Amino acid sequence: MEELAILGGKPVRETKIYYGRQWVDEDDVAAVAETLRGNLITCGPKVQELEKELAAYTGAKYAVAVSNGTAALHCACLAAGIKEGDEVITTPLTFAASANCALYVGARPVFADINPETYNIDPKSIRSKITERTKAVVAVDFTGQCVENEAIRKICDEYHLVFIEDAAHAIGSAYNGKKVGSLADMTCFSFHPVKTVTSGEGGAVTVNNEELYKKVVLAHTHGITHDAELMEDAPHEGPWYYEQISLGFNYRMTDFQAALLISQLKKLEFFKARRKEIVNRYNEAFADTPGLIVQKEIPESDTCRHLYIIRLDLDKLNCTRREFFDAMSAENVQCQVHYVPTYYFPYYRKLGYEKGLCPNAEKVYEGIMSIPLYPKMTDEEVEDVIHAVKKIIAWYTK
Repeated sequence: MEELAILGGKPVRETKIYYGRQWVDEDDVAAVAETLRGNLITCGPKVQELEKELAAYTGAKYAVAVSNGTAALHCACLAAGIKEGDEVITTPLTFAASANCALYVGARPVFADINPETYNIDPKSIRSKITERTKAVVAVDFTGQCVENEAIRKICDEYHLVFIEDAAHAIGSAYNGKKVGSLADMTCFSFHPVKTVTSGEGGAVTVNNEELYKKVVLAHTHGITHDAELMEDAPHEGPWYYEQISLGFNYRMTDFQAALLISQLKKLEFFKARRKEIVNRYNEAFADTPGLIVQKEIPESDTCRHLYIIRLDLDKLNCTRREFFDAMSAENVQCQVHYVPTYYFPYYRKLGYEKGLCPNAEKVYEGIMSIPLYPKMTDEEVEDVIHAVKKIIAWYTK
């Protein structure tokens, strides 16, 4: 048995590898440089070009590029008309923005539990949390795997709820052959550097309904419009004239960010294919590893995986999650944990949330960690990660 590096043994790698990393090449740099040398670096044509590209790729009628994924969620809530006194159902096993977006508009997040095998929000739990105050569901495609869209759509239609899909992890994924971005009432994307494609920071909302689209546009541009059909006062003073017709925010994306993302989208299918190769190798390596539980996928989801999560079966191991995490780091494989359940945070405790709300999510959280997954990983690096995981499992198995 190999001695762990944390106990003085030789690490499986000489250099550190991290859980996520962007892939920016010379084509991307050239696209950004060309835009920076142009006349318009914000509020210009590249953002419009990007929005057309995103709509075409996802199959949505409309796309609105915004400054980040959190802004996308906020705009979606504003467009949905969610307000003080309303409730929004979401998952606790997500980044805080999935719930915070409800708080931004004065609503109350309500946490539904997850499926303990897929780690996505459980439609049965959604149904059990609906009240007369429920206005929307924010369903998160956790790790990139599609939520159970058909079941959630049915619930939302039955109770007249707005279906917002938080697809921050899921650009490139598809459900029953339809790309994520065309399935929910509104779909929110993130283009942070660890995501499959990046604009540095950035996000988008895709939508099929024209009325919702116009509301998202207003929400991300101060509530200000140049559209004569939306203006309330007449006659207009001249071509410079604009009106603020609602309270919005400055959530615009710059043209050079849009140029980067347009270039990145050309590589999305390649990125997806490489991620799938790595995921398949991990699944093969860990399928029968004692002490490890592998995330399961629903057959409807063609997943472009953003994260690969291993779950420790701590009943079979003589270590804590922290000890395993530190042992991986000593082997020069740096992991991360996605995510601390949202209602565990002090801010949410002050709002009255307590542990015990979602037993499945809490149990899953105790043992999960994300291991490296990104297209630029070499086959050798993938094997190093597998080696490190199995080495530590072997050491700590009861």
